Amino acid sequence: MEPIIGIDLGTTNSEVAYIIDNQPEILKDNDNGILPSCVGVDEKGAILVGVAAKNQAAIAPERTVLSVKRMMGKDQKIPMGDSTYSPQEISAFILKALKERAEKSLGKTIGKAVITVPAYFTDAQRQATREAGKIAGLDVVRIINEPTAAALAYESTRSETHRILIYDLGGGTFDVSIVKIEAGVVEVLASTGDNHLGGDDFDRQIVDRLLKYCEEEHSLRVDSDKDSVIMARLKRAAEKAKVTLSEKPYAIIEEDHIAKKGWKDIHLSYELARDDFEEMIENELSKTMDAVNRALKDAALLPSAIDKIILVGGSTRIPRISKMLEEKFGQLPHSEIDPDLCVALGAAIQAGREMGLDSTSVLLDITPYTFGTSALGDLNGEPCMTMFVPLIRRNTKLPASRTEAFYTVYDNQEAVEIKVYQGENPDALDNIQIGKYKFQLSRLPQSSIILLNFDLDINGILKIEAIEKATGRKINAVIENAFGSSESEMAESRSRIENLWGGEEKTDLKSASPADEPGMPDEIAQTLRRAESQIDQVSAEDRDEMINLIEDIGDAVRENRMEDAKKFAEELEDILFYIE
Repeated sequence: MEPIIGIDLGTTNSEVAYIIDNQPEILKDNDNGILPSCVGVDEKGAILVGVAAKNQAAIAPERTVLSVKRMMGKDQKIPMGDSTYSPQEISAFILKALKERAEKSLGKTIGKAVITVPAYFTDAQRQATREAGKIAGLDVVRIINEPTAAALAYESTRSETHRILIYDLGGGTFDVSIVKIEAGVVEVLASTGDNHLGGDDFDRQIVDRLLKYCEEEHSLRVDSDKDSVIMARLKRAAEKAKVTLSEKPYAIIEEDHIAKKGWKDIHLSYELARDDFEEMIENELSKTMDAVNRALKDAALLPSAIDKIILVGGSTRIPRISKMLEEKFGQLPHSEIDPDLCVALGAAIQAGREMGLDSTSVLLDITPYTFGTSALGDLNGEPCMTMFVPLIRRNTKLPASRTEAFYTVYDNQEAVEIKVYQGENPDALDNIQIGKYKFQLSRLPQSSIILLNFDLDINGILKIEAIEKATGRKINAVIENAFGSSESEMAESRSRIENLWGGEEKTDLKSASPADEPGMPDEIAQTLRRAESQIDQVSAEDRDEMINLIEDIGDAVRENRMEDAKKFAEELEDILFYIE
């Protein structure tokens, strides 16, 4: 049985767990099992991950990256030392460290993982997480939502019907989910949240207070862009004070030699009361309770119908949070399992299921977003060119597949542009565009039918298919991160990360994709890219056949044998249909 590990890839901390003697266990490396989600390079250019990177953050912020999870799914490069990296590459360093930790602890080679993500992560962020795993040398067999994983950690063996509210407030994200557990079936009833709300925001509030104090008491004005070392020290002090205030009513913040003014050293000494801190973050905490109310409404439940409240994430240690929830539900929230660890434990339970260790239980998750497209229509009684047409609605159980019919606008229409959106607004332009594809048509009469199918898998990854009903012609695409990496780019990233890591798994870069051959028809290129995305996950027999067909297609296009290329593409399409 090939081992599969469970990973909680967090904003502030990350953990890895595994099923040992039928119980999930956090894997440790002479520590408490918590790896700070920090990556850096030392003065010699060597990669640092975890505690070592966190320790240098205050003195070398330009060589350290924190809270990379908040940047997942974005098209940006992150400077670290003399180089820049994508968010996926930075996350891959963390995943690689967790992978090595597991291999050292278990004495086994690890190649597969279940990774958790915030329930409210977008399609782009989920795809970026999968890419990070691949760059780190991991086959991500399943992506599950963090609140769902927490529910598994607490309630995986419960047989009677139980409704649980999971309040998950971490370093960078917030989720609230309502889960029903009945006869071994874990069903998510509702999920909502905020991808940019968490402990980092609370730290920033404290930093702002300290900056104001420095200016008022010491006439010291700090430029957040230029004074990076001072800002890094203040952030570290703020985080430490936040932790202290979870246990004590006051925190003394002291930073000696914080700056120089003339010949004088400035020392920071500031007392922060818990009441003042909670007042500072009241607006953010109110937003979390608004989300709790939305989740209850989506699940069609009253507060009295909730049997248990589970706290997840280090930020839930703030006393005000337990008090708010107790006032709302009339019961104390549960935090018996360390809030920092329960998500990783739940990921390990799901990993065990993927290995076949617990085949009697079923996990039913939902999509937190609505997915659809834009079309000509009416909006508020007025003609609209960008009316949002939902196909898969928010809170639909996964996996989900929906098909809708659309019509050509005029005779002999040559093409249609299919735009894919994620959101809830009736005007598609107010939602998030996550993909755009051009579908060449066969010059059919006006009002010819185009069928559009959306298929959302258990990992929250969306696939689309458009079919010209009259002819059967179709295009397929996987909606990845709008800035998603190609196979060759990911291969290059993996090689780069492994070389920086120490070169223990050096691989040759993949050659350019045949899909990029000059003159390659768009429809065949789409088929090739689908095949390339599946090729590492199929049987050896299918893989050999697919590789041969991909090479035959490339040769045929280069030699301008387009009919042969189409024939080979149809054979490849048949294999993909069988696999998918």
